[in-house]
Amino acid sequence: MAITDWPEDERPRERLLAHGAAVLSDAELLAIFLRVGVKGKSAVDLGRELIARFGSLTGLFAAPVEDFAKVHGMGTAKFAQLQAVIEMARRALGEEMRERDLLSSPAAVRDWLRLKIGSLPYEVFMVILLDAQNRLIHAQELFRGTLDQTSVYPREVVKLALAHNAAATVFAHNHPSGCAEPSRADELLTGSLKQALALVDVRVLDHFIVAGNTTPLSFAERGIL
Repeated sequence: MAITDWPEDERPRERLLAHGAAVLSDAELLAIFLRVGVKGKSAVDLGRELIARFGSLTGLFAAPVEDFAKVHGMGTAKFAQLQAVIEMARRALGEEMRERDLLSSPAAVRDWLRLKIGSLPYEVFMVILLDAQNRLIHAQELFRGTLDQTSVYPREVVKLALAHNAAATVFAHNHPSGCAEPSRADELLTGSLKQALALVDVRVLDHFIVAGNTTPLSFAERGIL
């Protein structure tokens, strides 16, 4: 049955307009993006199929164009539209981080990190540089490793902070395994970076571990910074 044949109060677009986007399921949000389904499947059915195929919205966002286009009804044009939406979301969150104290908007930081590195199949280490008001100056992927290991050099982090005249930093790295729990090596690395940056009067505010679609883990909230 086509969505246009559904009762009006059950249609995703009408529900969004009446109650806001937060009440919709992932499949319903995708249905609004897709606009139409394919023969025998509504847009919501197609949204469910995409999520089932790629495991989650995060997995779908990270899917290469070749895999995306294998789904009946999808193609390069729809892939380009989806990537444009994701990039707009990243940029909007980045603007929020530049305009506000990061400590007052931790949800924006977590959402941005999930979109940025949450679905990568390899480990990366990011340095987020802040000014004296804890607003974003610059964010950079500084190191990239294998699936389970990254080599991070404190001197490179210090050089980057000095180059941008940063007053504070936030670190982030991903765990492609899907487990956000910090390892002992993660804790030791954070301590080494904190000591190195303290020598040049740059504060370390937090270190996030991003793992798939789960909420990024905060070292500061865990009390292990």
